[in-house]
Amino acid sequence: MADGADDGAGGPDSADGSDTTGGDTPAAVTPEQPTALRRDRDEEGRARSARPRDGLGRPLPYGSPGVARQPEGVSRTPAQSLAEAQRLLDDGMPFHAHEVLEDAWKAAPEAERELWRGLAQLAVGLTHAARGNAVGGKALLDRGASALAPYAEAAPHGIDIAGLLAWSRELTGCLAGSGAVSAAETAPRLRTADA
Repeated sequence: MADGADDGAGGPDSADGSDTTGGDTPAAVTPEQPTALRRDRDEEGRARSARPRDGLGRPLPYGSPGVARQPEGVSRTPAQSLAEAQRLLDDGMPFHAHEVLEDAWKAAPEAERELWRGLAQLAVGLTHAARGNAVGGKALLDRGASALAPYAEAAPHGIDIAGLLAWSRELTGCLAGSGAVSAAETAPRLRTADA
């Protein structure tokens, strides 16, 4: 996800979508400013952060080794999206899983958009929980669960809605005063065992 973009999931950097890092650089940029003060832009001029990120998506100083970001706009089938997101969750990288699920959300038919949005929000909630942000984690887990609940009766693509709702409630209950959780050890199963 591009920095500063609202993914509808409240953004990965805070519960309300604001950047808790203080931002990469000033928003107003002139060519005369030193490179360190310019905001990274893509070829269309949209703000993008080229800063490396750690496994939980936290920005690192420029020049630091980081974890490769997920490419944006990748077209995947629902099964491919779920498999890739599950691999990333299992590897303790829920921020990266959220990026895969966000691509699926953006490409989904209208009837499934809230499903994929809810899955992305759960991944962001786990990201917050793994960063030790209990308030942000709870907020995003609650939003994600609310978005998924309407799909419980007829879960598409073998998604384990009941299991994800139970996982979300359990993790939310564990967040009060517990500090950070292990993203890999806490990762949910996205699909039912028979899917």
